[in-house]
Amino acid sequence: MKFNIIAILFLFLSTTVYAQRPSPDQIPTDNGELTIQPIQHGTLVLSWNGTTVYVDATGGAEAFEGIAAPDIILITHAHGDHMNIESLQALDTEDAVMIVPQSVADELPGDFSDQLVILANSENTDQSGISVRAVPMYNLPDDDDSRHPKGWGNGYVLNVAGKNVYISGDTEGIPEMRSLENIDVAFVCMNLPYTMDVNQAASAVLDFEPTIIYPYHYRGQDTEKFKELVNTKNESIEVRLKDWYPGD
Repeated sequence: MKFNIIAILFLFLSTTVYAQRPSPDQIPTDNGELTIQPIQHGTLVLSWNGTTVYVDATGGAEAFEGIAAPDIILITHAHGDHMNIESLQALDTEDAVMIVPQSVADELPGDFSDQLVILANSENTDQSGISVRAVPMYNLPDDDDSRHPKGWGNGYVLNVAGKNVYISGDTEGIPEMRSLENIDVAFVCMNLPYTMDVNQAASAVLDFEPTIIYPYHYRGQDTEKFKELVNTKNESIEVRLKDWYPGD
């Protein structure tokens, strides 16, 4: 009887996690489907061809219930809502490569050192058939008071079977974002005072014109307004709104 109660409780908790998690999307590539699974805030999972990529894994192991263990973990920077050591230690990361900036490598426990691929802005690596390029993420103005100084963290551009996926990390509408080209899917942050508001985010997105844009990391911001600002000027950009704060 006790075992049955525990099993039922586990099933209930797992079902609750699945029910709260936003539904995944699938993007066709030159070789199969790329699955996009929002998790929360700045955390997401990309899956393609048997390879699973965790981005800024937070929320503990329970946030990833039912999702395959990571083959690649991308970490943008060392703030706690992006680099969460407790979550990394709770997850099955034994076979994962961790792609990080030096600032993150400096903060991670030594147990992870053999798994690290350290990239500076503009450097790249190929892992499991996915090309990963680190790109700048920083606040404006880039000065001594910046919450995210230039070079401290990484945004990333992934090429997955011909599809270019941009993950902004914590940034403002910097020139390096505005000059991106041929981005098929983009995840762009927008929350004050740490990144930018919807107006600056929309302006930047209109400059680099991704095919699909997901606003993420947007707590407290009006994403419907962001969508309106983008599509009023360019209705060909597909703005996909997901609930990145389930349970709030």
